[in-house]
Amino acid sequence: MARIAFINPSFGAGHYSRASRSPAVAKSGTVYYPYWLCYAAGWAEDRGHDASVIDAAAAGLSHQAVTARLAQAPPDLVVIDTTTPSIYSDLELAAAVRRALPDVRIVAVGTHASALPDEVLRAEPALDAVARGEYDVTVSEYAGNSGSPAQIHGLTWRDSGGITSNPDRPLLQDLDSLPFVTRVYRDHLNINDYFWSTALHPMVMIITGRGCPNRCSWCLYPQTMHGRKFRFRSAANVVDEFEFVSKELPSVREIGIEDDTFTASTEHARGVCELLLRRGIDMRWWANVRANLDFDTMQLMKRAGCRLFIVGFEAGSQDVLNNIRKGIRIEHAERFMEYAHKLKVPVRACFVLGQVGDTPESMRATLDLALRLDPDTAQFFPMIVYPGTEAYTWAEENARLVTRDFSQWLTPEGTHNSVVRTDALSPDQVMAFVSRATRRFYLRPRIIFRTLFRACTSFQELRRILKAMRRFWKFLIR
Repeated sequence: MARIAFINPSFGAGHYSRASRSPAVAKSGTVYYPYWLCYAAGWAEDRGHDASVIDAAAAGLSHQAVTARLAQAPPDLVVIDTTTPSIYSDLELAAAVRRALPDVRIVAVGTHASALPDEVLRAEPALDAVARGEYDVTVSEYAGNSGSPAQIHGLTWRDSGGITSNPDRPLLQDLDSLPFVTRVYRDHLNINDYFWSTALHPMVMIITGRGCPNRCSWCLYPQTMHGRKFRFRSAANVVDEFEFVSKELPSVREIGIEDDTFTASTEHARGVCELLLRRGIDMRWWANVRANLDFDTMQLMKRAGCRLFIVGFEAGSQDVLNNIRKGIRIEHAERFMEYAHKLKVPVRACFVLGQVGDTPESMRATLDLALRLDPDTAQFFPMIVYPGTEAYTWAEENARLVTRDFSQWLTPEGTHNSVVRTDALSPDQVMAFVSRATRRFYLRPRIIFRTLFRACTSFQELRRILKAMRRFWKFLIR
């Protein structure tokens, strides 16, 4: 069996959240777990490999520090996660590892490498291969392979004749065969390194299902990694992990269900909730949901411990929602918030500005919708297009990208940037409105008083709010 090092590289000056659907340095100080890497590491361990996880982004380790750590116990295989904004830095790490460990095999994984495997291999000779898409099985098979990797599905690799792409790997169907990712966190990470601005701390992030059946044109993971069919773990397997967290990570106060859409199958969501109630699991959690969710399921989720709904309303213009194939209507958003207010469950709402068909007027309609709905928190993003998505293809084919320098996908501070010019909006106009919308939403007296009230409810809540605001405040007053 092989020694495998799974690396989440550092990038920029802040804590870069590579596993986020829009990877960046969060304005609120959020630090994501590298859950895809950890699932693959756990899969490798279950098959006899000696796996380690180095989260350089959370620990603040430079490329030099990572290579020094690897040199202390040289692995047989190094797995480097990649994203579009960080790709040049990620490839620099591959080169540094090659210089320090000339005999090690190096494979790139993640959204960017999956979307552009040939380009990534051509850009960095230090890489031996790219494990495309859902890479848990691919990496383990590659690690255990001592001959030609020609039969390993999902692999693009460097051979004597150039670059070869093997057939795609079928998506994993039995998700109960995956390890508990929280076991990998326990064994390899420090859970206090991770923070989510609206979550109880400390928290963990898990996945109960992969893929998403919805057709949003810019959504990253369904198009580059996990497909548009929702595959999910059994309710018993999910609830077993809740119990594992309670016993093995007793300081954890909340579990984040980071599925693209936990409620893509209401049968799955309801099954998990009903079993949590039957077993009497006392653990708070949050989940990503759709705006067309029915009241009964929302109520059941609350009874089962769901403390927060995260929902993408995206736009206040129905035409814009139709352009991106969101599959919801404005009235769904209004009804969702009516239900959430009735249930007294907090909502974190996401809105995207500068989308296909957006104009100054439609962006104002989006801000008006955010103010009218009055969620507890709101996040305003510029539309970000990533290789491998329909939105990126549209931008590239219609000459809407203002640059193909992927480092420009983020601002110098590491926060989200706009690189798309629409018919009516320049990137500068979009970014200016993102800032305006954020200030307009958060500098309202009702939001300020609501936040102060929550800060007074407990010392833990006060600490969470202060930690989030310490970074976020400078973006509000700028």
